[in-house]
Amino acid sequence: MKPILSNNYFVNFNDEAYLKLNTYLASNIPSKIFILVDENTNQYCLPILLEVMETTSEIEIIEIEAGEENKNLDTCTGVWQALTELGADRKSLLINLGGGVITDLGGFVASCFKRGIAFINIPTTLLSMVDASVGGKTGVDLGVLKNQIGLFSDPEMVLIDTRYLETVTEREIRSGLAEIIKYGLSYDVKLWNNIKSFKELTIRGISTLIHRSIEIKNEVVTEDPKEHGLRKILNFGHTLGHAIESYFLESENKEKLTHGEAIAIGMITETYLSQKLLNFPEDEVADIKSKLLKIYGNVIIETSDYDAIIELLIHDKKNVGGQVNFVLLTNYENFKFNCKVEKKLLIDALDYYRS
Repeated sequence: MKPILSNNYFVNFNDEAYLKLNTYLASNIPSKIFILVDENTNQYCLPILLEVMETTSEIEIIEIEAGEENKNLDTCTGVWQALTELGADRKSLLINLGGGVITDLGGFVASCFKRGIAFINIPTTLLSMVDASVGGKTGVDLGVLKNQIGLFSDPEMVLIDTRYLETVTEREIRSGLAEIIKYGLSYDVKLWNNIKSFKELTIRGISTLIHRSIEIKNEVVTEDPKEHGLRKILNFGHTLGHAIESYFLESENKEKLTHGEAIAIGMITETYLSQKLLNFPEDEVADIKSKLLKIYGNVIIETSDYDAIIELLIHDKKNVGGQVNFVLLTNYENFKFNCKVEKKLLIDALDYYRS
């Protein structure tokens, strides 16, 4: 796969990625290399990386607990303390080996430690490959509010090795697929048509969509790096989706959703809103709902959950002046920003999902 240039760094793929990594290590010679992992990537992914890395620098491993609930400032403090105790300095390199929690949090940790040390991201889940690999967003959650604390900071490079997808569950593969579906509905309908033609989800089939998905996100973020215009299209499905994800994360009596499962609900409800407000084709709304329910199943949302979900919408970081702003579609590949939605219509959208 051809490398993708994003701002001042490249996204490199498979075997070529490790050649680029080793060239970087040989020319920059970090004082120390720190590899940030969770218990899963420590066991299943780290051996793959260590086997191909070539360096004379000392390597230290820092492990954090897996899961979105650990994407917070307390975890950052623990990593900063570990870096300090292990002798990190301004010429150290942090390699973030894991999913979106690791790459988001690790990028934030590196960007703040001693006012910034170099970092490299190696995403190991489909979601982190197609979503967190470009754009320069780093950060952590504040309580259940996603990505409230963070900054824009670019890595030295990003390495995509699809072999890591063999280490994750089918549920995680489906989670990442939701972001590819988002690109298909909002930006390149060929992706959506390809997914609809799948008889079953396989890593080989999905791998063919990864490069194009990263290309799309790169095209968007390169044109609009700070989300003043076009980049807002990447939020399709995420306004209600993030609120639902946060609600299920904080609810003691509900099973946590993956990011993709929540975004799938967001895309169903927001295509419904698109039909009501912007005349998105009604038959296509039904088709999208049918296909997404087939992939992700039907999550039980009670009417008693609505108020708490809608309350969480107010804290979405895309809002301005307390006004909830949606990205909605007039049709495939056609969108409108800053759409205002009344509470009654939000309830109708959640009812449509449940129906």
